[in-house]
Amino acid sequence: MAHGPSKNLGAWGDGGMMVTSDGAVAERLRKLRLHGGAKQYHHDEVGTNSRLDSLQAAVLLAKLPHLASWSDQRRRHAGYYTKALADVSAVRTPVVDACNEHVFHQYTLRVERRDELQAHLKSKRIGSAVYYPVPLHLQQCFSHLGYRRGQFPEAERAAAEVLSLPVYPELTRDQLDYVVDAIRGFYG
Repeated sequence: MAHGPSKNLGAWGDGGMMVTSDGAVAERLRKLRLHGGAKQYHHDEVGTNSRLDSLQAAVLLAKLPHLASWSDQRRRHAGYYTKALADVSAVRTPVVDACNEHVFHQYTLRVERRDELQAHLKSKRIGSAVYYPVPLHLQQCFSHLGYRRGQFPEAERAAAEVLSLPVYPELTRDQLDYVVDAIRGFYG
């Protein structure tokens, strides 16, 4: 089973959206997406070329009405995984605060022997991913800050334990069971 699309609302190509109810933030974002200026070729600050082209906008507009049901399906899949893996001591499932509603862009476990589990899942044709395998303090772009391995042990531990499972809306119950059985079998 291939690792399905990971974006909750994906365009046909590159695209993105930011939303805010703060007028000042909205105005700044409009400037930043046009190289940092409200008027072409006049830049108040350094920005980017982040305009959404019409084709990507059309794709997103067609998909947008389905977003709520897709998110609901992701939540159901996540709940199924969480319940099915609750008694596997080597696996920690995501925690969701009761005051919040998670959209499960990713369903990320903390697991023992992560790399071995990932290889096991791959051998069974189950897609998985390690998102953010290197903690920020060890990224080259932040090397000038002088942090070293061992200074943020919890971040390093998380980076070594995280594994994201397929959670896209189109998964069937049989596919979810296949993933669960593979994980339970690995730790069994």
